[in-house]
Amino acid sequence: GATLDPSQFAAALKAADTVILDVRTAAEFAEGHIPGAINLDVESPDFADAVRELDPSVPYAVYGRSGTRSQVALELMTAGGLTAAYHLGGGIGAWERAGGEIAVP
Repeated sequence: GATLDPSQFAAALKAADTVILDVRTAAEFAEGHIPGAINLDVESPDFADAVRELDPSVPYAVYGRSGTRSQVALELMTAGGLTAAYHLGGGIGAWERAGGEIAVP
């Protein structure tokens, strides 16, 4: 999976059927996330099992706080057979600095 900058990531989110995965903790997700994102904590012991349940036929846009956890998640997802996945370099921090929209529950 590729590393995309915020503008590339925003463009990729517009692709049909793209699933946005926020791989931060539930507490971080609750503080604000990209609209439409699903929270799937990469540090959860159930992450690998959850990856096996994901649909391999759709693209996944993955992000974390700074890009570190999303890179780890991307590697695990690729190892799990999900080939259409990419992550946001710099994470949600870079997204916010670039003026990306944030949803707060």
